[in-house]
Amino acid sequence: MRTNPRTSLLFPLLLVGTLLAFGCSDSTPPAAPATSVAPPRVLETFNVGQGVYVRSLNVEPERGALWVGTSAGVHEIDLATRELRNTFTRDDGLANEYVFAIGLDRDGYKWFGTNAGGVSRYRDGEWQVYFPMHGLADYWVYSFGEQADGSYWIGTWAGVNRYDPKSGEFTTYVEELVNEWVYAIGIDSRDRVWFGTEGGVSMFDGSNWKEWTHADGMGAGNPNGLPVSDNTGLGTRRRHDLGIFSGGQATYNPNYVFSLYVAPDDTIWVGTWGGGVSHFDGERWSNLTVADGLAGNIVYSIAQTPDGALWFGTHRGLSRFDGERWQTIDRRDGLLENNVYTLTVSEDGDLWAGTLGGVTRIGVPDDGAPQK
Repeated sequence: MRTNPRTSLLFPLLLVGTLLAFGCSDSTPPAAPATSVAPPRVLETFNVGQGVYVRSLNVEPERGALWVGTSAGVHEIDLATRELRNTFTRDDGLANEYVFAIGLDRDGYKWFGTNAGGVSRYRDGEWQVYFPMHGLADYWVYSFGEQADGSYWIGTWAGVNRYDPKSGEFTTYVEELVNEWVYAIGIDSRDRVWFGTEGGVSMFDGSNWKEWTHADGMGAGNPNGLPVSDNTGLGTRRRHDLGIFSGGQATYNPNYVFSLYVAPDDTIWVGTWGGGVSHFDGERWSNLTVADGLAGNIVYSIAQTPDGALWFGTHRGLSRFDGERWQTIDRRDGLLENNVYTLTVSEDGDLWAGTLGGVTRIGVPDDGAPQK
């Protein structure tokens, strides 16, 4: 393990000198009249290096740590001091520096899902690497989830694994899924496991599997006639990139689920490729798009802050939805970049957003002054 000083070039502290004014994107409706409660806005930005992507974030309350997964390794940040505690790369135990997922289990293990490097698990200076030879479904790993009994789910580009921490054995599910390319996992209060894939959503209740696609109402239509994307491995074992544009124009694939969030009421929110945000109430799907106030219809990430507001990271900025009003933060408001790939919430209620180039902290300024 290597400990890095705060002055490390990989994560220099770039505190925004003045708090930036909140604004809405052109696609959102006019903001509601100002109230005595200040709206959230950019508070700080942190740089991870030019050309480096932040693809995953997670907060570990027990350590007061923010874990940052990038295309060049993993950082552990002290949330109280904002100091860099550690940086992990291949030299320290990671099987691959490109980290697409960070999971934290009840035993204090940190799970890092990598791009073509399998899973690296870390705790107290000790590393364990899992490859297909150990039972992992694939080398490309994009999501994690933990059930009440400690069963650990791992989403890959070749199905999902259920890892039994008692036996150390992996069980792989492929044919049971609506699609084997799995990007998101969520667990509801009934211990059902939900999977967001390139071909729709699957759910496993412990005995039975169910699935939903655009044909069931998931993902909005395509009123602008965007080109339908064929950049998918659906039905093949062909590797593919994650590009969403064709000839400079956004593309459309409403079955393709980038993100999935299980709300406290057990309803399901999913972010799609071109179909906006979809909400499943247990019986039917409804959709929210730029026509409603969403910043962009390609939705990479979803989170919910303690005030109940939902946040959606899109290719055109970050949108907040309180059930009635929309607010959007983008580069004009201090966001480092408009493609928001990952979101997480710290115990103090602040939202952390990962983009190309770094991390942005968003919250309500503690200056006691109402915002206009």
